[in-house]
Amino acid sequence: MTIVIVDDEQHCVASLLALLEPEIRKGGRVNVFSTVNEAVVGIDSLRPEILFLDIQLQDQTGFDVLQKVSFKEFSLIFTTAYEQYAVTAFKFSAIDYLLKPVSHRDLNHALQQAKQKLKERQFAEKLDVLFSHLPPTKGAKKISIATMDGYVFLDISQIIRCQADINYTYIFTTDGQKHTLSKTLKHFEDLLSAHRFFRVHNSHLINLDHVSKYHKGKGGYVTLSDGSVVEVATRRREAFLLSLNLTEW
Repeated sequence: MTIVIVDDEQHCVASLLALLEPEIRKGGRVNVFSTVNEAVVGIDSLRPEILFLDIQLQDQTGFDVLQKVSFKEFSLIFTTAYEQYAVTAFKFSAIDYLLKPVSHRDLNHALQQAKQKLKERQFAEKLDVLFSHLPPTKGAKKISIATMDGYVFLDISQIIRCQADINYTYIFTTDGQKHTLSKTLKHFEDLLSAHRFFRVHNSHLINLDHVSKYHKGKGGYVTLSDGSVVEVATRRREAFLLSLNLTEW
C-alpha cells in the first residue's frame, strides 16, 4: 500500500509516521510532501491508495491540492487543527478527518475506514459536496447520505422532511423518493438546523421552505409541499411559529 502525507509541520509528520509504523512494517510505502506543488506532482506520480492531507499548507490549503491533482482514486483523510467550518463540511460530505494531535486509536479507525472506502467509486461526488460547504460558496449546499447500496448526493433544498424510526431515519425528497439511513434523526438535526430545518416533533425534522400550511390546534400540524401532514408538538409550537416569523392569533 502506498500512503502519502501532505503536511508542512514536521512534528505532525513525525507523529503520523510513528503511528503508521505498523503499516510500514507490513510493507507500506509512505511519502511526505510539504507544499501544494510538491503534493500535486507526487500524488499524480505515486497514485497512492491513502492520502493524509492537512488543511493549512503555508499560504495555501489542502483544498488547493484536491482541485489540482489529476489522480483522485485514493481514500482521503484530512488531518487538521480544529476548524469548525471545515469539520462541518466534512460531516456533510462523509469524508473522514482526524483532529490534531492524532491519537493511535483514531488513526487505526480512520485507516480501517479508508481501506474499506477504497472499494467505493464516488469520491468525486463527495468532493463536490465538500466544496459546496466551503466559503465562498454561492451554489446549492449538498449532503452525502450513506444508504445500503452506497451514497446518495442531494441538494439540501431537495429534502422535504426526515422521519425517525428508532435508530434509522427516512428522508423524503422532492422527486418522491424515500431514503432509509442508519443514522438517528439527531444526526440530521445537528447537520441541517442551520439550513432552515426544524424539529417539530420527536419523530420529525422538516424543511421550513416546504411548509405549505400551518393548521392551528393544541400543537397544530403542518402540510408540506408533497402533501404530507406532520404534527407539531405542543412544547415546540411557539419556537416553530417564531422560526416562520408567525405568531398565534
